[in-house]
Amino acid sequence: MPLYTPEERLRRDETRWTLVQGVLAPLQFAVFLVSLWLVVRYLLTGDGYVAATVSVVVKTLVLYTIMVTGSIWEKVVFGRYLFARPFFWEDVFSILVLALHTGYLVALFAGAEPRNQMFLALAAYVTYVINATQFVLKLRAARLDSAAAANVAGKTAGEQDGPGQASRQANPGMVGLTK
Repeated sequence: MPLYTPEERLRRDETRWTLVQGVLAPLQFAVFLVSLWLVVRYLLTGDGYVAATVSVVVKTLVLYTIMVTGSIWEKVVFGRYLFARPFFWEDVFSILVLALHTGYLVALFAGAEPRNQMFLALAAYVTYVINATQFVLKLRAARLDSAAAANVAGKTAGEQDGPGQASRQANPGMVGLTK
């Protein structure tokens, strides 16, 4: 089953929220990499607690931003803010990512021991990596589906006047299913 119907693809391509997601996703990944380095450095050396803490807070704020804008994008494209059919499991896992990042903020403001805060941040980051991988694999599959559909459509259109027309007319369901 394709990721997008033709109508959803059109809405996806026409909304500005697609560009917003396209900008925020790599930004969030860059913030994650810097923060990950700062958190690991703190855990290994005990130095840089403030920098690590600020980086995790910034990462969490970027996550909240991409979740809100992503929900708006999902509403525009699929008609619902979360748990649309094509991204259901990614959204479910996103809730876990949000919960762990929010748990970090609670631990921070509750005054939990700094090393425990950072281990909670690492747990949140592991879920973020899994979730980001889900999205990357889903979007890669969508791109491959789209390319395959365009290839089939191009071959089908190009073969209309060529040899084999009689067999395609006898069995139109087989058009484009062979290499």
